Amino acid sequence: MKNLLEDIRPTLLMGPGPSSVHPATYQALSRSTLGHLDEYFILIMDGIKEKLRRVMGTENDMTVPLSGTGSSGMEAAFANTVEHGDRVLILVNGVFGTRMADVAGRLGAEVDRLDFEWGRPVEIQAVKDKLDGQSYDIVAIVHAETSTGVVNPAAEVGELLDGRALYIVDCVTSLGGMPVTLDSWRADVGYSGTQKCLSCPPGLSPITFSEKAMSKVTGRKDKVPNWYLDIGLLTSYWGGNKRVYHHTAPINMLYGLYQSLYLLEEEGLEQSFARHTRCHKLLVEGLASLGLSMFVEEPYRLPMLNLVSVPDGVDEAALRGRLINEFAIEIGAGLGPLAGKVIRIGLMGHTAREENVERLLSALEICLK
Repeated sequence: MKNLLEDIRPTLLMGPGPSSVHPATYQALSRSTLGHLDEYFILIMDGIKEKLRRVMGTENDMTVPLSGTGSSGMEAAFANTVEHGDRVLILVNGVFGTRMADVAGRLGAEVDRLDFEWGRPVEIQAVKDKLDGQSYDIVAIVHAETSTGVVNPAAEVGELLDGRALYIVDCVTSLGGMPVTLDSWRADVGYSGTQKCLSCPPGLSPITFSEKAMSKVTGRKDKVPNWYLDIGLLTSYWGGNKRVYHHTAPINMLYGLYQSLYLLEEEGLEQSFARHTRCHKLLVEGLASLGLSMFVEEPYRLPMLNLVSVPDGVDEAALRGRLINEFAIEIGAGLGPLAGKVIRIGLMGHTAREENVERLLSALEICLK
């Protein structure tokens, strides 16, 4: 019987996620599995919490990795804080803002969307105008919109809210690749994923809840509608002196996250941010020399997720297919209204290295000819 795993080809992951994984993290994933209540594993859990607080820019006690991808973080953020009839404002300029609105609506919230053009950032004045004379229980924003490559003004929105509503921030793509300081942004809930700039395989979602958010959870009239993601139940496993079983944690994935955070700490956050920016600039310059232009205006571009306009006459699906089949390089397609109009190039975590940018540019030059 053939083992299909033997034929997995090493691929340079330069799409919107997952990103390439550091060899040390692969090694960490292969270490001996401990029990999920083993004393030494609990030490590792505590180490993960401490390291996550630093990279997320928070002192929140309830800062943990959920067992699930970044979408579980989104689900948990709303499932724990939304009660039926709550007024929720979602700032939407891409796929993941749209998904936030869907999730909140499924939980019985009265969802109000403030939409912006895809490829443009959330506009503070429009948010201010929306908030004037209105009362919301929750306001939510995507810091780094993966579908458009746009950075949104999370700090400015938090300042504008000034605590008038619970503030939820999606940091799935930005965490580890650009500054994320949730406490200074006055965010009450922030969540991310391991497969982007943290360079760990997909499967965990770092999330943090402020004291204000936890008060909303504990003061609910009804139970959190999702047992698995009930942050109140998870506190008994992730916090306190006596750990109480909730579910069997993905032990080896947590090893991988610990190692990825260790590597990030070893490099230094500022150095990581600078590396992502440096690779982004190298990519933009190289694309320009090939006659390719960026979709997003310079002030609003993400360094780790780059949208490139597809030139007239170029079949973007064929281009992506050739890159993966001939050069073992994966890039992403456009989503929603941008499908067929752009390609998405990820420079996240371990992928964000100058030699990878040069390899992609060389391959693109051959394909475009």
